[in-house]
Amino acid sequence: MQEHLTDGLTAAEVTAAHKKHGWNELPKVAGQSAWRILLRQFTNVLVVILIVAAAISFIAGERIDTIAIAIVVLLNGALGFVQEWRAENALQSLRNMMSPEATVMRDGQQMVVPARDLVPGDLIIVAAGDRVPADAAVLEQTALSADESALTGESMPVAKDGDDADLFMGTNVVEGRGMAQVTAIGTATRFGQIAVLTGGITQRQTHLQHQLGQLAKQLGVVAIAIAGLILVLGLWSGRPMAEMFMTSISLAVAMVPEGLPAVVTITIALGAAALVRQNALTRHLQAVETLGAASVICTDKTGTLTENKMTATQVWTPQASYTVTGTGYDPSGHIAVGDQKRRASNDPALAEILEVCAGCSHASLVHRDDAWRMIGTPTEGALLTLAYKGWAALPAPHDIIDELPFNSDRKRMSILRNTPAGPKVLTKGAPERLRDLCTAVMAPDGPAPLTDAGRTQIEAAYTQMAASGHRVIALAARPAPDATLTEEGLVFLGLIAIIDPPRPEVSAAVAEAHAAGIQIIMITGDSPVTAQAIAEGIGLTPQSVMTHDTLCVMSDTELLHALDSDTLIARAEPADKMRIVALLQDKQQIVAMTGDGVNDAPALEQADVGIAMGIRGTDVAKDAADLVLLDDNFATIIAAIREGRRQFDNLRKFVRYLLSSNAGEVVALVLNIIIGGPLIFLATQILWMNLITDGLTAVALGMEKAEPGQMDERPRPMQAPILGWSGVALIAIFGLYTGLSSLWIFWSLLPVDETLARTAAFTAMVVFEKFSVFAFRSLRAPCSRIGWTSNPFLLGALALTLGAQVAAVYWAPLQTLLQTTGLGWAEWQMIALFTLPLIIVPELIKTILFKRHANGT
Repeated sequence: MQEHLTDGLTAAEVTAAHKKHGWNELPKVAGQSAWRILLRQFTNVLVVILIVAAAISFIAGERIDTIAIAIVVLLNGALGFVQEWRAENALQSLRNMMSPEATVMRDGQQMVVPARDLVPGDLIIVAAGDRVPADAAVLEQTALSADESALTGESMPVAKDGDDADLFMGTNVVEGRGMAQVTAIGTATRFGQIAVLTGGITQRQTHLQHQLGQLAKQLGVVAIAIAGLILVLGLWSGRPMAEMFMTSISLAVAMVPEGLPAVVTITIALGAAALVRQNALTRHLQAVETLGAASVICTDKTGTLTENKMTATQVWTPQASYTVTGTGYDPSGHIAVGDQKRRASNDPALAEILEVCAGCSHASLVHRDDAWRMIGTPTEGALLTLAYKGWAALPAPHDIIDELPFNSDRKRMSILRNTPAGPKVLTKGAPERLRDLCTAVMAPDGPAPLTDAGRTQIEAAYTQMAASGHRVIALAARPAPDATLTEEGLVFLGLIAIIDPPRPEVSAAVAEAHAAGIQIIMITGDSPVTAQAIAEGIGLTPQSVMTHDTLCVMSDTELLHALDSDTLIARAEPADKMRIVALLQDKQQIVAMTGDGVNDAPALEQADVGIAMGIRGTDVAKDAADLVLLDDNFATIIAAIREGRRQFDNLRKFVRYLLSSNAGEVVALVLNIIIGGPLIFLATQILWMNLITDGLTAVALGMEKAEPGQMDERPRPMQAPILGWSGVALIAIFGLYTGLSSLWIFWSLLPVDETLARTAAFTAMVVFEKFSVFAFRSLRAPCSRIGWTSNPFLLGALALTLGAQVAAVYWAPLQTLLQTTGLGWAEWQMIALFTLPLIIVPELIKTILFKRHANGT
């Protein structure tokens, strides 16, 4: 390859290429169009029935009823449209956040850019776990292979070691690394030509939405049965056919909360949008709902529980121990023995170590925007920063002859480089693996045989470093005069202690998870000693500490028993994660699993909720996950669980609220017909109540904040019913009270005037339904505890809907449509008198129960 090619394109060349070739993107997934969403509002079976009823009324000459029904249908459609349109916009915003990135060489510098910015001629750098961002010709590679199943259906990875090897957009690099030159972008790629669109937000129906759909169908059957009964009873008692037909249809519509699916969708979608503000990107909507029921979190350590800002703090050789100052990737610190600063130029032993730190690496440091930034893996970044601090000579990028990349099986990496002293093998890796490959150790006079005593000395130093929570990297090297890369006969150089401190907020998040009854299992590739030190530092007290080797000899029964409490799995391999998730799921646990690598993808798919790291996670892991942490922070997982629990609680609240409101209307209608009096509610009035009740108030109830003590309860079972017997009892109590109260008001005023009595009963039912919402704001705490004004959306919805009812009573056009008349102070006082118990009684009961619970009685 020509040397100038490695500089990549210039900014001017990129701009010119954009004008010629456009952007590297495929046709975007079309969201739901506004017209499609609007038309869907009028395809509901019950809405179709209303439209048919309006047509019958028109033919029968009932112009007022026709206009009233038409207005209700249009208003209901407009409300449903607004709800679904907001949900669709929230989903589209989430889709837009899933734009991939690519690592490129431009103007001689390595940088990360949005994948859509790539142009033909760009030099891209890919490594294991990356999704290939465009079609490209491989220029340089080390053990490079790609999974092309998305294009070919072939499950076996394809090696990219030939002279004319190509990478294709949408495929995944599964091993090695390489540099390639972009040959095609966007629709010109093979991926684009066959119109395969990948990634993005999916809109699969959630488990809860399925449950609510089943509930709506069941209510539909009951509604039709009751409507038929009302029609028969009315005709039997001698009422007009047209009147009873309209009443029956209106009652059926009132019984079924047909706005429920839209309310659920917007609640979940807005919840997902809220999670983005907390650094959690939802790729599948069901993730938030499922995460709220999570009973076990299997979490990685690095970057999730810790800051993922690796810093070398100590260098050890058999002859000396060095301390290192400075943190992160700022190279302004120094290396010292005691109080004497050391540099590579005046310390040959240190120079050998720093040569491996800088040469066995693909990381780079850049100074941009008055800050040092690292491109590469955190461990390599820490070692490279150490080399900068020791003023080591940095190798040229083109000196690499061959490479054996790191993987989870080898736990080491070796690079064969041209150096001023000739070809040399530079190796770094896990101390217990690398020590056994070394036959010599670097002594003051040069390499000396590595004896058993020397191995014991290395082990003791490594154990002491790891016990304090450090990750320990061993370094080795050997001359390679034949320019052949083998890992035999290595010379042990020393150990480097790297610390990745726990995130300051993780300890509180772990405590909150434990209080919520959530088990935490740490699964890490680090050593048991290092992992246990970190675990204890954040409040995890694992009852057992196991390694991959331990798991291999354990039966499933033995492992299940060990997983009954907080556990630490060190030196874990990808297959261990899959096995642990499957066993926990067999115990009916809801498992959330974090991951960031290619090999984590199967476990992320297997888990009930797969959680990928947004910063250090590979594209493959993100594609397999349900949730992407934009900050790689364990505390964000707990925040997402809190949001999931809040959403489920709020969904249960507005389902109970809607059904209790509808139950009151049914009770009043059925009992009144049985008694034999005139209709308590006209068909248009029933439809009005249904419109007012099923709309803004239910959506506002779904925006309630998390309740106090919500994270002090154990996770709910995944199959937990939405209502349960307690919910059915609550609906029955509220339905009976509001139905009987409106019936009493109606019969009390009936001797005065039938229209006045019907208007008062109609208004009373609306007011009952509006103010009873305060009883459903919390399932466990009184409003005095959560705050009467803590949900401004609900207060706004109440003001709007009650204002609409006042207009229905006093505004002439609505009086004509709804056949109402003005109410006096006496009627309003009667309505207020019956409304007060709906606020006071639930508040008193919940206050007493809340205090008893707080006192542990």
